[in-house]
Amino acid sequence: MDYQPFSTLSSATDEEEYEYVEEQNQEERIIGRSYYELPRPILKNRKSFFREASEIVLLVVAIYTLVNLSTARFVVEGSSMEPTFYTDQFVIVSRLAYIIGEPERGDVIVFHYDEAHKRDFIKRVIGLPGEHIESIDGRIYVNGQLLDEPYIDEYCNCRDKEWYLGEDEYFVLGDNRNSSQDSFDFGPIKREQIIGRAWIRYWPPEAWQIIPHHDYGLPDPLPADPPPTPDPAEELPDLDINDELMPTTF
Repeated sequence: MDYQPFSTLSSATDEEEYEYVEEQNQEERIIGRSYYELPRPILKNRKSFFREASEIVLLVVAIYTLVNLSTARFVVEGSSMEPTFYTDQFVIVSRLAYIIGEPERGDVIVFHYDEAHKRDFIKRVIGLPGEHIESIDGRIYVNGQLLDEPYIDEYCNCRDKEWYLGEDEYFVLGDNRNSSQDSFDFGPIKREQIIGRAWIRYWPPEAWQIIPHHDYGLPDPLPADPPPTPDPAEELPDLDINDELMPTTF
């Protein structure tokens, strides 16, 4: 009888056992990798989420507050600033424009008309503190110099008049000279009445524009008018030849 070597049988048994062990090991490796090695989802802390949401809300509130403190929004009513502005156009006014500087000739400004702040007007700055303003045949002269005003359609049909501005006074006019309540009617305005400078027209969309500053090509403020030369005949009283001139005692 032929006997197969024991080692051969033994060898076959070892191979089956080895395959079984390999299968077990492979399953363990697969299970281990899925349980221990695969990336786990990271759950955010709920407190972190609410903190980020709170920061966003605070940022929005801060921006909104800053915008409202630095600007104001107005809607134009009436025709006093035509053809520059028309009724129902919306304007953003910069409150910061004059914190450092002062209003300049040609600026379009918004100001309180009355002390109760119930009415606000939009006009153009024509005269600056200390200047002499004259209206002659509807044309404006500042310290004797004629202003070139290409933004108006017609001159004012009003009587000739003049104004002397104080240290804190501004002369303002509407661009529609014959349909405007302005310094022609109520005189110069005070610096404290001014809200700010008209900055942006944003409605309607087709009229969107950054409001330009008109440059007259003149210094701000203009040099004051030279004082008129006195007429000696007007300065000296009529004297009788019999009058005696007495020395003046101080």
